[in-house]
Amino acid sequence: DTAYAVVSPHAPDTHAHVAGDLPVVETAGDGYVADLLTALDTVDTPVLTVAADVPLLAADVVDDVVAAADGSTSVRVPRALKELLGASTDEGDGDAWVPTGVNVVGDDEDDVYRSYDARLAVNVNRRADAAIAERLLDARTTAAFGADRLEGDDGP
Repeated sequence: DTAYAVVSPHAPDTHAHVAGDLPVVETAGDGYVADLLTALDTVDTPVLTVAADVPLLAADVVDDVVAAADGSTSVRVPRALKELLGASTDEGDGDAWVPTGVNVVGDDEDDVYRSYDARLAVNVNRRADAAIAERLLDARTTAAFGADRLEGDDGP
């Protein structure tokens, strides 16, 4: 399995950060869809694509998506979950299930993988989204390590 970083001229720091660590696909920076199409012309399908604005994504979520995917798959969460979390949504067509930025792209028709996982529901498109992601990360860290450990208690 190979991971690629897809970068545009609009993100030179990102390009510098990943260069040498990952194969880089350079795009024109004409927008998400245009840049994605450029990337897809470079790699073999099926391929897992992940937008860079999904900061809560974890390996177990990716594993679940890949295991469930049978060809092209659009990963979606309930619009109501995003609204409950306070995360922004594109108005779009008002669908009850909205894209997450995680997809499996193949040569066949799209299937849909539906998830209620909040880690897929936060795309950081606005400052308020970043605050929500930080709050959820803090809550997850507190749950994993205990609040007293986060406040500097080195334990017994």
